[in-house]
Amino acid sequence: MSSDAEPAPVSAKPPVTLREVAAAAGVSVATASKALNGQGRMTAETRERIREVAQRLGFRPNHLAQSLLRKRSFTVGLLTNDTYGRFSLPLMAGVSDALVDNGVSVFLCNVEDDTRLGQLHVEAMLDKRVDGIIATGKRIDRHLPIDLSNLRIPVVYAFTQPYAGAVGLVSDDAGGARLAVEHFLRLGRRRIAHVTGPAGFAVVHARAEAYREVLEAHGLPVGEPLLGAWSEAWGHDAVAKLFGNGRGRKGWPDAVFCGNDQIARGVIDALRERGIRVPDDVGVIGFDNWEIVAEATRPPLTSVDMNLSALGREAGLALLSLVGGQPAAPGIRKLPCRLVVRQSCGRPPGG
Repeated sequence: MSSDAEPAPVSAKPPVTLREVAAAAGVSVATASKALNGQGRMTAETRERIREVAQRLGFRPNHLAQSLLRKRSFTVGLLTNDTYGRFSLPLMAGVSDALVDNGVSVFLCNVEDDTRLGQLHVEAMLDKRVDGIIATGKRIDRHLPIDLSNLRIPVVYAFTQPYAGAVGLVSDDAGGARLAVEHFLRLGRRRIAHVTGPAGFAVVHARAEAYREVLEAHGLPVGEPLLGAWSEAWGHDAVAKLFGNGRGRKGWPDAVFCGNDQIARGVIDALRERGIRVPDDVGVIGFDNWEIVAEATRPPLTSVDMNLSALGREAGLALLSLVGGQPAAPGIRKLPCRLVVRQSCGRPPGG
């Protein structure tokens, strides 16, 4: 035989059938089906023997046929326009955690900001008979580019604007801002500035209002929030406005609450360039707890975490409840944030 003989072509083996499992186990097809579906009356030994045979032969049940019988596909669609994944990735991890625990798979589609693309993805999901859809985005005050309000399957909105009468979940931005300002107060900081993002974002106003309320409740001066881009460059520029006013150290803020972690990193870099020490002279807190930024900042950045993974899990559980026929109160539910303390704020007096 020549050593140059061509190898036999690779071909897929036909799937193992239920009839083959039944024959190998010495039972009827009906008995095998009931055993593998946890149904029917038989001895534990018989049921276990059939399952062992099925596993040994590599039998895979026909989930499509099962879903038609149960009128469920055990798949859920997940729509997002967060192409960067900054917010949607941790949220999706939470959704998956909730659904996988309940035997449900996730069908992910990125609609970007394209209405036609969104329509195509929704049609594909409906063709696959998904049990429901979770819609998520990159900001809480904007709808996705596709209207889901008239679908005949349950829809839950997470970190995006829901339609009237729908179930929505978002992080409590005002509560997160309170956590940050109150942490500064516990550390003895009293001149707290706020540097944040553009005025067109609802979260900017929610956080700024909470910042103002906490300071006023403690009888402390409230500076006008500085609004700019969600960027390190804006954080860097804002320091010149806060610390370049000629008032000297006594007029400087002793803390800066920032609208996101990139702004906070820019603030810290600019303070270092001016010889102002963080946290000895000025404490800094960010928002989002984007670990790749917060942990790489020097010093590591204390930041408000929006608990997006937990939010995603709650969205998944809410959808499962709706799919199961359980009613849910419409409206927006706010989930609490948490403060992740690192090294950019210092210790309390005497601590």
